[in-house]
Amino acid sequence: MEARMKNPAKVLPDAVPPVLALLKVAREGGVPEATLELVHLRASQINGCGYCVDSGVRGAKKNGETDERLHAVAAWREAPYFTEAERAALALSEAATRLSDRPDPVPDEIWNEAAAHFDEKQLASLLLMIGATNLFNRLNVATKQPAGAGW
Repeated sequence: MEARMKNPAKVLPDAVPPVLALLKVAREGGVPEATLELVHLRASQINGCGYCVDSGVRGAKKNGETDERLHAVAAWREAPYFTEAERAALALSEAATRLSDRPDPVPDEIWNEAAAHFDEKQLASLLLMIGATNLFNRLNVATKQPAGAGW
């Protein structure tokens, strides 16, 4: 696979610092890094972003995530490897990524389950990570950035 163009961050490098600042803030909300990485990976799988799936798996493994859990993220509902809080975060990630799939994109049931496990600051952290991931996914998918390619 060949990219249609350079990564947009290379074309407009002034976009990088604010995006990195957003990610830094998202990581300061008190959500475990492993949960944020799972949320990133699941949204990237849904959006078909090979670049982000690849980089997400690599980052998660560097932070100690197991192959067992990483292989099961796409089927997290059927896998026994995730905590109830991680399941709530994954459900929120799916709903907030698939906004046009249902009339009520993030139903109360999904929101309330996430809110049962995460406080307001942590919910903000999760939502910022989901939003940033979807931004990356859309840029990379539209420009066909190949998995494994560096910035």
